[in-house]
Amino acid sequence: MNDHRVQGLDNDEVAADWPAIDDGELAWLREHHVALDGDCRVLWHSPRPFSAAALVACGPRRCFVKRHAMQVRSARVLEEEHRFIAHLAGAGLPVVQVLPARSGATALEHDGWTYEVHAEGAGADLYRDSPSWTPLADTAQARTAGAMLARLHRAAADYHAPQRGTHLLVARDELIRAADPVAALRQQLPERPGLAAYLLHQPWEQDLQRAVLPWHRALAGRLQAEPVLWGHNDWHASNLLWNGRGPDASIATIFDFGLASPASALFDLATAIERNAIAWLADDADGPVAHPDIALALLTGYRQERALSAAQVHLLADLLPVVHLDFALSEVEYFQGVTGSSGNADVAYHTFLLGHADWFAGPRGRALLDGLHAAA
Repeated sequence: MNDHRVQGLDNDEVAADWPAIDDGELAWLREHHVALDGDCRVLWHSPRPFSAAALVACGPRRCFVKRHAMQVRSARVLEEEHRFIAHLAGAGLPVVQVLPARSGATALEHDGWTYEVHAEGAGADLYRDSPSWTPLADTAQARTAGAMLARLHRAAADYHAPQRGTHLLVARDELIRAADPVAALRQQLPERPGLAAYLLHQPWEQDLQRAVLPWHRALAGRLQAEPVLWGHNDWHASNLLWNGRGPDASIATIFDFGLASPASALFDLATAIERNAIAWLADDADGPVAHPDIALALLTGYRQERALSAAQVHLLADLLPVVHLDFALSEVEYFQGVTGSSGNADVAYHTFLLGHADWFAGPRGRALLDGLHAAA
């Protein structure tokens, strides 16, 4: 029986969809990874819900082992992330170190699962117990995070690789870039049966016309002019390790590139603002609470390292209400087609996809967008 608990979609604790990594798996991995030589034991199981992961001690060395369902991440698709990480490491970014197996492969498939092993990152995990959508603690850390994201984008400028081999749990931007997102999604559905099965019972075209397309029309084709750039695409405080605490903390390690894809710098920055400046799961009677000071600090830190024109900042603000479109649909696809949870698919569709877009039309969302426009 699986009694491992993870973070739920409503900031609660729920039973995991995937069993915790056990001693039998570690024994198999030790046969293939030099880094796991010795007597291994699990120190901590990650509460993140989309895969199983554990911090493991093997003698004096500590490693991070992550296991994915093969239908979510094959070795080929996982290695797309690893090649991007290797490029950033070569450019001097403090990214997590992916440890290859004895064969040289960085992802191994076994018994329906795909495994990766990382070195333990340097620095303190200040946000380890914080669920997704928890805002950054202070504006100084937000400026630091924004500046590091700009450095990542500079390092990624000469990285060229094809689009990810999956839509599942990847933050892509094809629908946002499309002149007609409804037509583009309709064209994708034959190759995305899990998503198609869910949308068959939803008035999805009317829903997108109401909640998403008014924001999309405001982009007026401007996003297509932004260069395609690989980005992290999940730039949240919980994916960063820190040296020090409080306003003087610096970033020691960047990890969790699972959502990475070729999109654009503004897409990645808008995602960072959405993830870190809006308390989506800590709403009050008027809905989720915005932290415009965090949003502006992220932008300020970014512009200190990488220039953005006034037009780009206006575009950033206009992009923010729809930046989640492709990823929200990928979550619907995951829950409906992989875990078989129609309830979670409903949350991803109604609360995430439609609800987030609707929130920006309210007073708090409008105020946040106005603040970003003013910063241009």
